[in-house]
Amino acid sequence: MKTALITGANKSIGFETARQLLQQGYTVYLGSRDLLKGQQAADQLRAEGFAQVEPLQLNVTDSASIAAARAALGQKTPVLDVLINNAGILGGMTQPPLSTSTSVIKEVFETNVFGVIEVTQAFIDLLRQSPAPRIVNVTSGLGSLTLHNDPSWKYYAVKGAAYQPSKAALNAYTIMLAYELRDTPFKVNAVDPGYTATDFNHHSGPGSVQDAAARLVKAATLGPDGPTSQFFSDDNAPETGISPW
Repeated sequence: MKTALITGANKSIGFETARQLLQQGYTVYLGSRDLLKGQQAADQLRAEGFAQVEPLQLNVTDSASIAAARAALGQKTPVLDVLINNAGILGGMTQPPLSTSTSVIKEVFETNVFGVIEVTQAFIDLLRQSPAPRIVNVTSGLGSLTLHNDPSWKYYAVKGAAYQPSKAALNAYTIMLAYELRDTPFKVNAVDPGYTATDFNHHSGPGSVQDAAARLVKAATLGPDGPTSQFFSDDNAPETGISPW
């Protein structure tokens, strides 16, 4: 049975992604900063009939928490097949480049970039034990630098000093990580779940968590001939599903 760890999995897209992987027979570890919320999420999934789900306390901005989570998971399984770096923060709805505090920008980067890097580095040894390891970095269509410089893009005016640059940096890290792992069975991709109605954006998005999670699951379950080092975004590129960086 394959195993998956999802950060920020106690609610919203992460929670639905867990449900869909459970439906495919995976054992899923729900990374949650608050262990009680993680336990409640796991209990809900068990009540739906999914037995192979466990909470894992994991704060992606806390090195000690990451190390403890790695140790705890290592006691449960010697192999991790899928890592979905889903935890992320917005940092506020308006982020003008000339007035947004660097403290806000640093806070967003701590979760959206540095947290992803540290979690990936911490769990890479378990992933290397899998015959077909998959890493999915949950990005945003707003992380495309190419489109941000295109006045015809539908989100051209949605600019910000913290969130958008953090996702662009995450995309860059995804490319670098995929390159380092290019001669291995790893598939490393960035996935935009789309503008989804969640607490994250005060439920302003038109998309459903079910559709968003399906995009993550698709990348998490790629076959051996599947792509790596891609920026998947049905929102940015509905015809091809591949967004420009």
